Order: sequence, then C-alpha cells, then structure tokens
Amino acid sequence: MLALAAGLVVLFLRNVDIRLVAGEILRARLRWLAVSLAATLLSLVIRSFRWQYLLEPLGHASFSNAFRATAVGFAASSILPARAGEVIRPYFLARHENMTATGAFATIILERVLDVLTVVTLLASFIFIFDKGVGASNQTAFAAVKWAGLTALAGAIVALIVMFVLAGDPARLGRAMTRLEQVVPSALAGLIGRVAEKFARGLGAVRRPGRLLVALLWSFPLWLSIAVGLWGVAMAFRISMPFPGSFLLIALLVIGVAVPTPGAIGGFHEAFRIGATMFFGASDGAAVGAAIVAHLFSIGPALLLGLLFAAQVGLNLSGMRRIAAEADPEPHGLKP
Repeated sequence: MLALAAGLVVLFLRNVDIRLVAGEILRARLRWLAVSLAATLLSLVIRSFRWQYLLEPLGHASFSNAFRATAVGFAASSILPARAGEVIRPYFLARHENMTATGAFATIILERVLDVLTVVTLLASFIFIFDKGVGASNQTAFAAVKWAGLTALAGAIVALIVMFVLAGDPARLGRAMTRLEQVVPSALAGLIGRVAEKFARGLGAVRRPGRLLVALLWSFPLWLSIAVGLWGVAMAFRISMPFPGSFLLIALLVIGVAVPTPGAIGGFHEAFRIGATMFFGASDGAAVGAAIVAHLFSIGPALLLGLLFAAQVGLNLSGMRRIAAEADPEPHGLKP
C-alpha cells in the first residue's frame, strides 16, 4: 500500500513546479479557506448524527460517543492502510455503549451504501440540470464518470436488497452460518454464526423504510457540506468552478479515494488535479496547491480530534493496528 501511495504521489507531482505551487498556496484567499474548514467540521458533526440515528435499532448511543468514535475511526484511516478506521470505529463505540461492534460495523456498511446513493444523485443533478458545457470540455472523461456513476448506483441498489433480506431474520442467518460445522470445526462455525447474526441485527434500519429514508435525507446535508468544503478551496485558489461543479469533483474524488492508501494519499490528490484541470480549466500549479490544501482539510480536523480522543482512553497507534486485526467484536471489547 505504501508503494502504491508513493507511486500516486509521484504521478501527482510529475512536471510540477514546487515553487509555483507554494506561491499559489501562499496567495490562497483566507476567507474561503475558513469557509472550507468550517464546512469540513460541519460534515463530521452531521456524519455522527446520522450514524447515531442508524444505530438506534441496536440501542441508544449518545451523540458524544458517536462523534468521538467517528473521529477516532477517521483518524485511524488517515494513518493506517486498508481503511482500518472502519473497523476501529465500531470497536471504539462498543467500549462506551452497550452494543456489539459487529452490529455497529453493519451500520457503517449501510452508511457507505447511502453515501453512494447520495453522491450519484448529486452527480446526476449536475449532469442533467447544472452542467453548462463542462462535460463538453472532455467528453471521453465525462462519459467515463457517468459510467462509473451508473455502476455505483447499480451496486448500491443490489447491496440494499441484500441487506434487506439479511435484516429480515437475523437468527435464521446465524443458524445458516452454523451449518458450516459440516466443513469447519464446530466452535468456529458457532463463532461465525454468532457474528453473522449480530451483523444482520445491525442492519435493522433497512427493514424500517421511514428510518432508512430519514437516514438518506441526512446524507444530503452531509455531502452538501463536503461539497461546500471543496468549493471553498477552489474559490480560495481562484479556480473557476461553480458550486454544482463540486458535485462532479466529489464523484471523481470518490473514485480516487477508493484506492486504499493511508489517508487516501495520492488517489485524492490526483483525482482533484484531474478534475480541476480537465473540467474547470485550472492551471497545474493552482490545481496541485488546491489538492494539497483540500486533502489537508479533509483529514486534518478528524485526525487531530481522533488522536486526542484515542489518547484519552490510552489508545495508541499500535493499539489501533491490533484492533483492526481482531475478528470478534463484543460489547466493551476494546482494550487500550
């Protein structure tokens, strides 16, 4: 993963005048950077509210614990590979709330499906409503983005259907998994069955259309705040991008951060640079400088808060690595 991240950084910085980029960063308009930073913090708050809401079928979780766990999870993903924070986040929550981390982890998968649906909807609104000739500037790349969006939408719909079926009878799923004892040791089969049942119970919101709709509605202010953060950086670097253009940029960044490098290093930067130069006519210097600042703002607040919250319970980097490798998250199973 580190080699991949290094390769993407090299690709990002190829033919770049570092002095020119530094000059662009120094000339960035501070008021727009302040807007971007505030929007990023707001997105973290909204994400925590939405997660707290999705957790309700498992039991009540306080907003403060959901917020702290979200920050710790995002901090872990910023410094560890393979999105380790997605595993650490429910573990951290389970330490402070009376629920299994396996069930909480299921809600994170549901979150990702809701995120895909929201991003695709925003992309569609840009394509069919707000696009003022941006797509015509590079039709091949624009067509590729639309294809990726349609593929993601299809995958999200299939995932929701699968989740709906799994959530229908969690106990049945657990019993089905225990039948594995025909091919694996009975103790292991029982463990898999218990974990599968807890996971299915965590998908309870899928079986409640009203709750699922509210969670989806929460996703729009979440991603609009992320869009404001990206747009604020573009404005700070004088990139000629209308606010709806940030919807297209978000879709590109979602593709870029799919590469599981620590903190999405390299993938985020290159996706931002491509979007800013290819669709919005930004100079390479401005695009590279804006990408660096946008990435710093996207991970900085959660990283600092997450490390602070982790330190308060004695959780260090080695502890995070150990947690990410564990397989049977029980309530209060996290140890410093």
